[in-house]
Amino acid sequence: MIMSRIEAPRDESVSNLTDRLLAGLPADAVLVDPDVTASYANDMASFCPAGTPAVVVLPRTVEQVQHVMRVATELRVPVVPQGARTGLSGGANATDGCIVLSLTKMDRILEISPVDRIAVTEPGVINATLSRAVEEHGLSYPPDPSSWEMCTIGGNIGTASGGLCCVKYGVTAEYVLGLDVVLADGRLMSTGRRTAKGVAGYDLTRLFVGSEGSLGIVVRAVLALKPKPPQQLVLAAEFGSAAAACDAVCRIMEGGHVPSLLELMDRTTVRAVNALTRMDLPESTEALLLAAFDTPDPAADLAALGALCEAAGATQVVPADDAAESELLLQARRSSLVALEAVKGTTMIDDVCVPRSRLGDMIEGVERIAEKYRLTIGVVAHAGDGNTHPTVCFDAQDPDECARARESFDEIMALGLELGGTITGEHGVGVLKKEWLAREIGPVGVEMQRAVKDVFDPLGILNPGKLF
Repeated sequence: MIMSRIEAPRDESVSNLTDRLLAGLPADAVLVDPDVTASYANDMASFCPAGTPAVVVLPRTVEQVQHVMRVATELRVPVVPQGARTGLSGGANATDGCIVLSLTKMDRILEISPVDRIAVTEPGVINATLSRAVEEHGLSYPPDPSSWEMCTIGGNIGTASGGLCCVKYGVTAEYVLGLDVVLADGRLMSTGRRTAKGVAGYDLTRLFVGSEGSLGIVVRAVLALKPKPPQQLVLAAEFGSAAAACDAVCRIMEGGHVPSLLELMDRTTVRAVNALTRMDLPESTEALLLAAFDTPDPAADLAALGALCEAAGATQVVPADDAAESELLLQARRSSLVALEAVKGTTMIDDVCVPRSRLGDMIEGVERIAEKYRLTIGVVAHAGDGNTHPTVCFDAQDPDECARARESFDEIMALGLELGGTITGEHGVGVLKKEWLAREIGPVGVEMQRAVKDVFDPLGILNPGKLF
């Protein structure tokens, strides 16, 4: 429906489009070399088609973004907003004849307020850059996607991304207080607040978080900050089965514990990490659970958690004594996705989220799917919030294996829905999961979401072909 309303400029040539853009942009902000623009065509997702951009624009100011959107509206040219393109759903993939609007040059931290506990940033700020900057003020910005050294705040907002610490601190949506957004027609709108509380009108801020650039272009964000927590300590617990590890997760959460991190790696992932890093994790390990506390007495909290792991059947529990040992234990988790990629050269990383009580069923189901399709599928999970990352390993040069990989990916999403979960916990819908979004929210839900899209983007020029 959205795509049908968009036409590449017929009366205006690409050169004329470029001229119109250059009227409000510096020359170095407009890229037209096909070899260069092709490098902006897609994000990091597999099996997601990408078109050929007409032009790539790299604005540095809000006014420049407004100019781009006015030109796009006048000429009916689609606009695809991009950050660092670390996404895994095709949400930043170009469409044919589009303007790729890369926001990476808008990378200033505009304000850090220790009293108000907020930071005000442009969308191109790297997550890790912001985190380190606020640490100097004794504060923290908790959302920490695995790609935090590369991904941008704007991209995090667009996909409502999560991270390792979500079990205690929550996801990006819980830290976005207010936004400045350039709408499809070039108007600038402010949403939300910079105060600790505020309930004036509809919560349009939350509406934009996770909208994948389909409703407007985020050009400024007011982000909530937390006091910097104490240094965390980590515990590793080995289990003879994934079911036992998931039982431990349930005991931990039922017991009221609030770890700062609770991560699970299945046997396939553990063996892949061993093969890549030579970390000498026990090959008999069927599941490895990593937990951390950043409380005033983390050692005591780890001891209590370790006892629950042992009660659930842990074969070995290893608590770290200090920050250096904690970091060593976390290296296995941080190496997992790279290790799984090394198995076959290409991966599809799912992010199905299920209720914590069904985590064991999810992992066992993925094992059955791997056997059915004769594939290596490793599972790493943010176990504390039920967000699993089944990672399908395949040879991209083998057509049959590629087909089986795609089929297994879809079956994993179906399994997640059967278990009462959702098709995406933090990666977004993009191109990859459009069909599955419709299945999850149903026809009435799709109708209402398309109606919202029509209000903000009546011409359908903002990131067309995504979500629906």
